Amino acid sequence: MPKAIRSVNDFVIKFANVNGSGSASANEMFARAVMRMGVPIATRNIFPSNIQGLPTWFEVRVSEKGWPGRRGGCDLMVAMNPQTWDKDIASIDPGGYLFYDSSKPMPESKFRSDVNVVGMPLTEICNRTYKDPRQRQLFKNIIYVGALSALFDIERATVEKLVREQYGSKQQLLESNIKALNLGYAYAKEHLAGLCNLKVAKSGAVGNRILIAGNDAAALGCVYGGATVAAWYPITPSTSVAEAFAKWCRKFRVDPETKRHRFAIVQAEDEISAIGVVIGAGWNGARAFTATSGPGISLMQEFLGLAYFAEIPAVIFDVQRGGPSTGMPTRTQQADILLCAYASHGDTKHVLLFPEDPRELFEMAALSFDLAERLQTPIFVMEDLDIGMNDWLCEPFQWDDSRVYDRGKLMTAAELEAGKTFGRYLDVDGDAIPYRTLPGTHPSKGAYFTRGTSRDRFAKYSEDGAVYVDNMQRLLRKFETAKSLVPAPVLRRAREPARYGVIYFGSTSAPMAEALVSLEQAGLHLDTLRIRAFPFRDEVADFITAYDQVFVVEQNRDAQLRSLLVNECAIDPARLISVLHYDGTPVTARFITAAISERLQIRAKEAAE
Repeated sequence: MPKAIRSVNDFVIKFANVNGSGSASANEMFARAVMRMGVPIATRNIFPSNIQGLPTWFEVRVSEKGWPGRRGGCDLMVAMNPQTWDKDIASIDPGGYLFYDSSKPMPESKFRSDVNVVGMPLTEICNRTYKDPRQRQLFKNIIYVGALSALFDIERATVEKLVREQYGSKQQLLESNIKALNLGYAYAKEHLAGLCNLKVAKSGAVGNRILIAGNDAAALGCVYGGATVAAWYPITPSTSVAEAFAKWCRKFRVDPETKRHRFAIVQAEDEISAIGVVIGAGWNGARAFTATSGPGISLMQEFLGLAYFAEIPAVIFDVQRGGPSTGMPTRTQQADILLCAYASHGDTKHVLLFPEDPRELFEMAALSFDLAERLQTPIFVMEDLDIGMNDWLCEPFQWDDSRVYDRGKLMTAAELEAGKTFGRYLDVDGDAIPYRTLPGTHPSKGAYFTRGTSRDRFAKYSEDGAVYVDNMQRLLRKFETAKSLVPAPVLRRAREPARYGVIYFGSTSAPMAEALVSLEQAGLHLDTLRIRAFPFRDEVADFITAYDQVFVVEQNRDAQLRSLLVNECAIDPARLISVLHYDGTPVTARFITAAISERLQIRAKEAAE
């Protein structure tokens, strides 16, 4: 046997299955069993866009330190898909483990000499235990969960409790799943003892953290942020935002006495209609949003221009996926940055928010409605599939019950009656944000035309060049005002003076935090700035100019954030070094570490010469 990896509460296990085989719930059960032992986990579900038949992977990061991002590589591969066998075997770290179905003999050439093999005749066990072919497939998954629990020293009672929670109301399913679990556990105890040196030991490292997917968190943030209208069209990976919003609304937005719903959810015929409903609701004074992905944003362009030019509040959740066109619907990317920043034709600039995890997504979801009404403009919350559809271990959400919604500049009936001058596009306070009225504010005053054509400060139609320029310049000044309202970037100083900096954002934050530790251990010290919003506050340009060069880490091909920094901050492109990852899987700490260290070594060599 090769020298085996030994580790307690610090390893990566990866499940390779066939989509549609019923493995998802079993794999998730294993991950939750680890968490019930008090050990933090980070899971990533990498699945195809078809219904069944193609490969799917589920990765469980077991980390006593609580690293939330992907590390890279794996220490134990559960290889259940013959189609991806070679690729799966290749991804195991030297000294790691291969767990596979040994019912049929495999040629020696199919194994690696530096990987420890743990074989279990799963098909054979299922065939002699179950007669129904579907049962044989489904219970094979539960059997290997039982076996892995024994291998890792996870308490059987802990896993049994999870099974009972999942199937407690269905006695027949409960008994059969418990039986399958115990079959696997007993076999591993008898035949596989001592073959795996990866262990799970009880810990209190999870603390009071919660496990939640980003789309659930976004929907809850919408409820707390005062949203009452959602319009959407189903598209992966954003659909669960609307579904979760409906769930939370049924819990929190039903009048306890009358049972009347205090919300409206519209599944529109397409994304164009969905954003139209949102804009109409925002114009009427409701807090409204839609959730979509890149293809939906493409379709919404003309309406987004209307909302920008007519200055109507709207919130858009863009759960980014692989593109262009249909691209990779169930893979993650950060490739809609430029699409959203400049959405629509003509000169437009939109506010973008970049949450790093579900907890911050909850906060930014609620904040987005304040910003939309304060600035009277569309606000984009830039999720991605990694945050939206994966479960993350987060600190509990917090909410201040005394918080008052910022409804922005609303002129009241009393102010109109008193003779206050109302110009829908008139800047009276110097911040470029005009006052608006809501329908029905006053029976005869405060009315105006809402139009997508050019108009003057009092909403009167005009194609006069000077009038048009006046309005466009005010919109630009309003975008400057937005800088003081959006979340500030987060600065982190290295332990030692740094010549280089790193800029990153969104879901890249999780592996970035771990990569920085590895880089510092190698003597490579970098200051970092996590960007949380566009427009960029002045601190962003100041950070870039303070260093010889700055790495920009993002998950797209065309370095979109770097382009936005160059364009908006007047930065010399040579100062910014792109670190790009765009294969559709969440970027890993190892990838970031290797990319940055390699380039720093090249620069050190060039300097020495």
